[in-house]
Amino acid sequence: MDLAQLALLREPAGEQALAAADALVEGDRLAAASSLRARFGPSLAAAALTQATLRRKGEAKFGPAAHEMYLTRAGLEQATRLAVATRRAQRLSRSGAVSVADLGCGLGADLRAFIRAGLTAYGVEADPVTAACAALNAPTASITVGDARDFDLSLVGAAFCDPARRSGSRRIFRPADYSPPWDWVVSLAERVPSTVLKLAPGIDQALLPSGAELELVSVDGEVVEAAAWCGPLAEVACRATVIRGPEAHELTGTGLARAAVADPRGYLYDPDGAVVRAHLVAEFANLVDGTLADPDIAYVWADRPTPTPFGRCFAVDEILPFSLKRLRAALRTRAVGRLEILKRGSALDVDSLRKDLRLDGPNPASLILTRIAGAPVAIIATPTT
Repeated sequence: MDLAQLALLREPAGEQALAAADALVEGDRLAAASSLRARFGPSLAAAALTQATLRRKGEAKFGPAAHEMYLTRAGLEQATRLAVATRRAQRLSRSGAVSVADLGCGLGADLRAFIRAGLTAYGVEADPVTAACAALNAPTASITVGDARDFDLSLVGAAFCDPARRSGSRRIFRPADYSPPWDWVVSLAERVPSTVLKLAPGIDQALLPSGAELELVSVDGEVVEAAAWCGPLAEVACRATVIRGPEAHELTGTGLARAAVADPRGYLYDPDGAVVRAHLVAEFANLVDGTLADPDIAYVWADRPTPTPFGRCFAVDEILPFSLKRLRAALRTRAVGRLEILKRGSALDVDSLRKDLRLDGPNPASLILTRIAGAPVAIIATPTT
């Protein structure tokens, strides 16, 4: 989509085309495109169908609000989920912040949350089309097109920066290749002490500004982002925020503690990815009175199941030294035909293993591939919930 197409979508005919596209988007796409072209012409039809498709996809991040937003493919890919943006904005508001600059605001998902939290919001976006969408999505924010590094930081009391981690369709993994450059991003906290940085979940904590809090966030079991809370915003060293449905749960700690190591026990916990990436496995183990069976593997073992939002629990049925032949026989004895496979500390390819097992039976089971005291094992288990 370009600026001309976006402008077309804002006109009465464009609104009609969007409504028509929304009604057709779940059906045959070729038939929908043909119908829309006949009514609205090729340019408007293409823009409306693309926008309707993105809005349907955007429901996963924004809920029903997606249908009032203007989206781009790249912008939607990088946009913050509604639940995450809302919690961040509320925390920033509770800190006493009154105004915030969103440096690299994308489609404006975080700007919308800042405004709902009562903050005066400024946005900067380098791409003109994305910036135009942000202006429509967050109409009370002050949005400029340009380089985030040129924004006058004296206007605000807090800063939020989500550096671009994509170049075209290519994902960028090295912070040194982010845009704006990492050196500038990490120095933001020196100029605006109340700074929040949205980062990739795999960020090396050593790269963060001194004293920053590292927060890892998961939504319904998927780790979606890391955030660095700098200066006066830092409350703890490490935090895992686990959002499941409408509920959010937080686990905090130093990130330095080590869980005790002992023999395997009757129940095994698979901690949420946010807990693991926030280096809070030891804190999680304390919650369930658990220990590790291998000092380098983040599976926690305990004598009893303890309900917790921070991980899944399995009743251990059998522990086998890994052998394809023995594992296949054990699963056949249990008539297992539906198998969930998890792994930590195992190099085995799950898809290949599943084919090699040649499962055939009516029963479900969970298979956990890991190491115990350095030795590879296969654990047959049953989820407790």
